[in-house]
Amino acid sequence: MINTVNDMLDGWTPGVTLHRLGQVIQGETGWQELLVGVAALLCAWLWARQLYRRYFQTAQAQEWPFGKYLLYRLVYPLSAQLLTQALALGWQLLQGQSSVILMLSATLLFWLSLIRVLTAIVRHALPEGKVERHSEHLLAMLLWLAFAAWVTGIDTLALQWLESVRFRVGKNELNLLMILSALLWVSVILVGALWVSKLIEKRVMKLGDIDMNLRFVISKLARTLLIIGAVMVALPIVGIDLTVLSVFGGALGVGLGFGLQKIASNYVSGFIILLDRSIRIGDRLMVDGRVGYVSKITARYVVLKGLDGSEVLVPNEALIANTVINQSYTDKQIWISMPIQVAYDTDLELAQRLLREAAEHPRVMTEPAPNAFVTAFAESGINLEIGLWVKDPENGIAGLRSDINLRIWQLFKQHHVQIPYPQRELRVVNQAVVATPVEANA
Repeated sequence: MINTVNDMLDGWTPGVTLHRLGQVIQGETGWQELLVGVAALLCAWLWARQLYRRYFQTAQAQEWPFGKYLLYRLVYPLSAQLLTQALALGWQLLQGQSSVILMLSATLLFWLSLIRVLTAIVRHALPEGKVERHSEHLLAMLLWLAFAAWVTGIDTLALQWLESVRFRVGKNELNLLMILSALLWVSVILVGALWVSKLIEKRVMKLGDIDMNLRFVISKLARTLLIIGAVMVALPIVGIDLTVLSVFGGALGVGLGFGLQKIASNYVSGFIILLDRSIRIGDRLMVDGRVGYVSKITARYVVLKGLDGSEVLVPNEALIANTVINQSYTDKQIWISMPIQVAYDTDLELAQRLLREAAEHPRVMTEPAPNAFVTAFAESGINLEIGLWVKDPENGIAGLRSDINLRIWQLFKQHHVQIPYPQRELRVVNQAVVATPVEANA
């Protein structure tokens, strides 16, 4: 097969193939060759489709061994190549001359098979999940299209057209090829820098002996430095002088002085928060009347997740310039109190003991232990209060309050402790009956 392909490629020069194809198609048998080639591709596609339906169920592709998957990828290109080569041989025997179109089709199909084999091997060699099946198919198609463009000379025509589209920017003359090349190089270098920064971030986040905020600082600094370095490397490659950055830096300074000062302030405040470790992931904060837990710290804002699941994006500048209540700055345990009222004839010592007993809960700290207090003598009863420390406030407070209140209700019923409710007594001081107007008339 290799010798056959070499024979096919003999005499083919990239850049003139497209011209030769035009001459062949305009010849006496050109349209016949083209129709035979299209018919061969269509017949091979129909035959491969039948094989796919009979032997290959794509729903079970994840369970295939590598050999079956490779055969699945080669069914169509190999069958089409064999059929095209057979038709090219028959054409040469009947016409006495070789078919340019059929030979070119066989060559392209051979390289399509080879590219599919290589991409399948690469996908199989990499760890599972690194390259998906659809990504492999897309990569194989792009490589084959690039090879086809090179063989037929389309790439040369495209490059010449891109170079012909020219325009001037100031004193510099640019063309589309330069712009596309610059975008390609910058994209590749930036993607590589971001990929390296992602690897660094994963490694740094696994360092358990370093504070979480410091890990965030290291990962963000690494990403920023890599992006700046990528830009500094990409600009000279595409032919842009680095001295233009001085003009850009001056414009950026003016922009920061006017419209971007808030954004710059937020970014600087973000690094300050991460470095001084005043706020950490999981802290319970109270900001402008909102209470929530810090779920994410970025360079511009802090995500505050409330107990109802809502998330508030608080700018870093607000956390630096305003007063912020951090209920878990030293430790995450918080103190809560629950008021309750009992009747005036209640044994207060018994009521306090029952309150302490009701506060015994797996989520309540035993040291310091819950305690009950007599807070006031109110209008309808005596006000008591049970105070306790919660171990895990991040799991919510409402459920804990409900459990303790239910336990208080049960214990008070067992020991006949009465919880008063507002009552009013009506006393008639003058009990003389006042006659109504109807009785007076009677």
